[in-house]
Amino acid sequence: MNAAETGLPIKAITAGQPLVLRLRQPEDVVPDVSTEWDHWPDDSLPSPSHDAPVRLVIEWGDRIVGTMSWHATDYGPTQGSRAWNIGIALTPDARGQGIGSTAQRMLAECLLTFSERVEASTDITNIAEQRALERAGFTREGVLRSAQHRGDGLHHDLVLYSLVRRDLNGGAPSTASRP
Repeated sequence: MNAAETGLPIKAITAGQPLVLRLRQPEDVVPDVSTEWDHWPDDSLPSPSHDAPVRLVIEWGDRIVGTMSWHATDYGPTQGSRAWNIGIALTPDARGQGIGSTAQRMLAECLLTFSERVEASTDITNIAEQRALERAGFTREGVLRSAQHRGDGLHHDLVLYSLVRRDLNGGAPSTASRP
């Protein structure tokens, strides 16, 4: 799936302001939402053989307050075994206002038109993001031990969450055709 197939941009209202998810453009001035974990030595970056993630910006009102991305995660050899893993980073002043939960739900619903499963993971110590994912309707599935190597040279535990089509249908199995 390419980004053009997603129907982006997608829009909502959050905390009284328009919230828009759209593809990141080269001219976008994106705030630095990096953390100490984002400083990677060059040999730690993904190899060119990996699918590059699709990058979005989050506009709230009249400014960019964060970024999102998604990439494929394959659980088997068929297209039907593909899930989408999403990530988000918000500026500090945009946190705690429901923007993250709303944006993650918006993107997940969009991606669930192409797949049975969307997942997200966060550091085991990031309680705020765990709560945001739960507010967005994601289900906590468990801990991925030593799953993510970071710029600090350590492997960190992550908590894995998912949202599947049947979660959107009130628990009913999905009848949508799969790729």
